[in-house]
Amino acid sequence: MNYQAFLIKYGEIGVKGKNRHIFEDTLVSQLGNAMNRVDGEFKVSRENGRIYVQALSGYDYEEAVDALTKVFGVVGVCPVVMVEDEGFDKLAEDVISFIDHAYEDKNFTFKVAARRARKNYPLDSMELAAELGGRILDAFPEVSVDVHTPQVVINVEIRSHINIYSQTIPGPGGMPVGTAGKAMLLLSGGIDSPVAGYMISKRGVKLEATYFHAPPYTSERAKQKVVDLARIVSRYSGPIKLNVVNFTDIQLYIYEKCPHDQLTIIMRRYMMMIAEHFAKESGCLGLITGESIGQVASQTMQSLAVTNEVCTLPVYRPLIGFDKQEIVDISEKIDAYETSIQPFEDCCTIFVAKHPVTKPNLSAIQKSETHLQEKIDELMKTAIETTEVICVEA
Repeated sequence: MNYQAFLIKYGEIGVKGKNRHIFEDTLVSQLGNAMNRVDGEFKVSRENGRIYVQALSGYDYEEAVDALTKVFGVVGVCPVVMVEDEGFDKLAEDVISFIDHAYEDKNFTFKVAARRARKNYPLDSMELAAELGGRILDAFPEVSVDVHTPQVVINVEIRSHINIYSQTIPGPGGMPVGTAGKAMLLLSGGIDSPVAGYMISKRGVKLEATYFHAPPYTSERAKQKVVDLARIVSRYSGPIKLNVVNFTDIQLYIYEKCPHDQLTIIMRRYMMMIAEHFAKESGCLGLITGESIGQVASQTMQSLAVTNEVCTLPVYRPLIGFDKQEIVDISEKIDAYETSIQPFEDCCTIFVAKHPVTKPNLSAIQKSETHLQEKIDELMKTAIETTEVICVEA
């Protein structure tokens, strides 16, 4: 089937009132960015509440659909045949030709859903649907009409041109990236943080990311794994600026000076401080983590409260009430799971105490941190100044 265009359907954008055009324009821009990764030439346009992606040259259908169904804000992708208005008889021929090419097996029930957006068309929507239904029945004796639960809905839209389509491929939903500001994702090599980034990006938030690397305790392959995960998330979020922080000296200093049952909490606090530094520098409006209540010792309510205490920006935790299987399901859906479970350690798992504190007391943690006063500011400054920046995109 030769589809010349895709009709893009959106959801929440349609109720945005006077600001709707801002969201539509952003979605058009994001669709254009997505199609730049597809071989071929495409034009993305907005017309009377409809967004079209038109193919101006030959293209790979599967590749195009894959790109379009990863754009947040899209709830449906409809492959469309566009025809000119040359009278009803020609339209009926075009609809019959569409069905003949799109459905090898004609043994199905159908209905015609007609929409007359151009009111000067001689037939109204009900008349158009009835007349086309009759022509289809004449052309294909095997089909039958079912207006309540049809197997196939033949959509015909009368506009400046005429759209014919019968398939709606589900999109990811959400809001177009860039309509809700920017946030800093604390990205590790695990399962949770890429999913957290995906979920926040789905609400229209542009992502930047910070990863804490601990050579030689963590390998270059561990770093590459995180870059790979950022690239997977960027299929949905768009390009991600990844800050790779050398955290080794800070970890060793904490390990030397602080009680070992507090290591994870204190390290998390310094990670949050460094990530917040980069977040403020980049104009981010918050931090994102993949934490879920009670999943590990550093994610109890008490631990999260102590971690939050060092932050002045909001901390967004989209997985906070999820169990592990729910997180895994999303990780598999976005094709991140197999990368996440590769056996390369990250810095959070290297220096873990055998019996970490699960209900830390803020005063006790702050008292332990006084043992770091001699060198911690200098170590943090060095870590920030030596950060490697990698621009990641799909």
